[in-house]
Amino acid sequence: MRINIKNPADCCGCTACESICTHNAIKMLPDELGFLYPVVDDNLCVDCGLCQRVCKFQDKYEPIDSFDEPDVYGVRHTNEEELKKSQSGGAFWAFAESLLNEGFVIYGVGYGRDFHVIHKRIETIEQCQELRGSKYTQSDLRGIFKEVKSKLQSGERILFTGTPCQVAGLKSYIPQRLQNNLVTIDLVCHAVPSPNIWESYVKWIEHKYSDKVVLTDFRNKKFGWHSHFETFNLSKKKQEIKRSTFRFFFYDHLSVRKSCANCKFTNLKRPGDLTIGDFWGWEKHHTEWNDNKGVSLLLVNTSKGKLLFDKVNSTLLLSIKSNTSDCLQPQLTKPIEINRNQERFTKEFVREGFDYIAKKYADGNIAYKIKQLSNFPLRVVRKIINIIRK
Repeated sequence: MRINIKNPADCCGCTACESICTHNAIKMLPDELGFLYPVVDDNLCVDCGLCQRVCKFQDKYEPIDSFDEPDVYGVRHTNEEELKKSQSGGAFWAFAESLLNEGFVIYGVGYGRDFHVIHKRIETIEQCQELRGSKYTQSDLRGIFKEVKSKLQSGERILFTGTPCQVAGLKSYIPQRLQNNLVTIDLVCHAVPSPNIWESYVKWIEHKYSDKVVLTDFRNKKFGWHSHFETFNLSKKKQEIKRSTFRFFFYDHLSVRKSCANCKFTNLKRPGDLTIGDFWGWEKHHTEWNDNKGVSLLLVNTSKGKLLFDKVNSTLLLSIKSNTSDCLQPQLTKPIEINRNQERFTKEFVREGFDYIAKKYADGNIAYKIKQLSNFPLRVVRKIINIIRK
């Protein structure tokens, strides 16, 4: 019995199946949007069934070591400067600081060549700066699970951070006997957008401004915690370019992976020892930090996670106890719905390129601009625009 993905919505691309195959019969290959899927080489496969058994992207997924219900906190980093640099409340940075100082290494999401989003190994606090901030595209995990297993076998202590499907895949792949030195943090994930569209966006910016992008931020906090703008720093020009093109595709669910509409982890049964994310809706239930500087949601899911939180709490984190009813947000209750125009959007991107979809579906289209600023459906916005034009 071998893994056979007939429906793209049935695969999250975590690479556990490729990693566990002892015959190297599985390769993770990208589709037209850059999402990775397993492809089996019939000449090498022996039908051992390991790839099927390791897959945790299943309807009956249950974490084996989590609490019945997580402990819930709103948290902030104690250092105001670190809070400013962080996407929300600085929770990740506090845990990273603590574990790096203890001799842990971190596997988290950074950049490869041409801003290709990848998982990478981090050994110092200076290197860890790259892991800060959300990366609104799916990271490339090829080779990482095997590397993590090898390092655990050699006695290293490791913190792994990623989306819940990535964490679940890793924990399924790593034997239980090796997990004592493994700490995992999963993220409250809305969905993962296309790697190819992101990289095309960067090239589009470079072409548009005739300059090389040297630094980028998917959601720059300098415009406020609740705002969402992509920013780009260029090599020659000193100005910071502010755009919203990519976020249009993301929020409209045009560029996201199909499996995100079939997610098994949009609930409080989390695969990580800890879960972190933006504490959206904080101001509805608490009044302490309503200053638009950001608040991290922290879910403590396991005994290992509690030990780490107890160690960091009050020294690197300020925390306020909350509860599951106050922290619930769409990402913790149900999967997203894929936009009904996604197939057409994908074909147009492949055929026409990034500039075309930017003008048709994003901030080059006045209807989409108004839609993002209102609660009106797109068809209503278009009617309003037509009336104005007349």
